[in-house]
Amino acid sequence: MKPLIVNIQQALKQNLIPGICLQIFALALALAYFKWPAAAPVFNAFAELKLSYGWGYSLVATAIFGGLIPFAYLWFTGLVRSAVLPILLFYVFFWAYKGVEVDLFYSAQAHWFGTGSDWPTLIKKTLVDQFIYGTFWAAPTMAIGYAWKEAGFSFSRLRGLLNRDFFFLQIPTTLVTNWLIWIPAVLIIYSMPMALQIPLFNLVLCFFVLLLTTISQRKPEA
Repeated sequence: MKPLIVNIQQALKQNLIPGICLQIFALALALAYFKWPAAAPVFNAFAELKLSYGWGYSLVATAIFGGLIPFAYLWFTGLVRSAVLPILLFYVFFWAYKGVEVDLFYSAQAHWFGTGSDWPTLIKKTLVDQFIYGTFWAAPTMAIGYAWKEAGFSFSRLRGLLNRDFFFLQIPTTLVTNWLIWIPAVLIIYSMPMALQIPLFNLVLCFFVLLLTTISQRKPEA
């Protein structure tokens, strides 16, 4: 239990400022949508793209914002020096899949709880998002996916990483960090119209990944 507490304390200390920055960023986007008429054409353009292409938009946009842009940062700053193509493909395809997954989940949430932006609806969606979907599926699958990357895309090496510490130390630490950062963010995302939820998720995701990359240990990825 003590190593877990130490890990969580370190993660909270490391991610507190980025978390606040991300929440301010998400809030600024939401305020721009609701309070700044000059921003309407930009939001409308994203909404029209999402409505026109559906989950296809989510696939491509999330691959770009969650995968391609963060990878480009890692590459240009020298944090990726070997296995460049496999790592690029991982980032792009992993986040393309996650984009479709999140799109389907947001649609399911709308079916279960409606599309209103009242507080009871927002709280229900946020609780299900963070403490059911995030806890039992999104965070574990993301941790396993990135562990596979760290294992050099070797399933045999991955099995060696999926030990007790991985499930009872690494994943719980990741969950607490995600809750700190993402609970306010998804509350804001769910306050937006359905057609703008994935676009806002993409922007927050990109900002989130870039922030964490900036504060992480600057060691080359293999």
